[in-house]
Amino acid sequence: MSTLSSPGPWRRVHTVRESVRETPSTVTLRFEDPVEAAPGQFVMVWVPGDDELPMSLSYTGALKGVTVKAMGSTSRRVLGLGEGSRIGIRGPYGNRFDLSPHRILAVGGGSGTAVLAPAAEAAHAQGSEVTLALGATTASEMLFAERLGPSARAVHLATDDGSRGHHGYVTEAADQLLHDQPFDAVWTCGPEVMMRKVLASAARAGVPAFGSVERHMKCSLGLCDACALGPYHVCTDGPVFPGQVLESLSEFGRWKREPSGKLVSI
Repeated sequence: MSTLSSPGPWRRVHTVRESVRETPSTVTLRFEDPVEAAPGQFVMVWVPGDDELPMSLSYTGALKGVTVKAMGSTSRRVLGLGEGSRIGIRGPYGNRFDLSPHRILAVGGGSGTAVLAPAAEAAHAQGSEVTLALGATTASEMLFAERLGPSARAVHLATDDGSRGHHGYVTEAADQLLHDQPFDAVWTCGPEVMMRKVLASAARAGVPAFGSVERHMKCSLGLCDACALGPYHVCTDGPVFPGQVLESLSEFGRWKREPSGKLVSI
């Protein structure tokens, strides 16, 4: 986990160059943006007349991308944007994945794989061996398995309904991999309940782990407390945290904050 310099210019407006349907519930929007970004960072995406949303970058080059999953009304509107639409971008913000480990296990659940994708590709490009364990509810919702194949030493898939790969949770596949193979680091992103299990498996195996946390954000500057997680702010202290930090937080994987800031059970 490392911190980058200050974010790029304030909000700039870009034209959507590509809109790619990845799964029935997710779409990737690509746009040209010259501001430097690193794997693990996020941007605030704005559609005129609507709220801003925090979105991790699923592509970090000059032709950047965000992969949007239908959740609330704003994300559904972003999901419907087509080629030629205009979106506002603010950032990037947050820290990044450390790409230096040689043997990496990346465990993604659902849309969390979008966060891991550019990190896995960048690590592979630097000569690291990346093993992927990707999970989804069903085969049609499996994200980026084909995209990441060329960057991976091996790809292990798991679906809740058994329609593709292991019949069960991706946490089971990750636990088995950590039992059978040596790794220097574990990266994970997905539902917090899933991540907590992955971090526990990594701790049992004695492998350093890092989790990218996705929480509700409003300002992205550490001012509004919307993304408070224990004593931390996800937007400025994360979104990538060491596993031992996340495991020490009783809130992680058990409680989340509503837009109002109220804590509710996950």
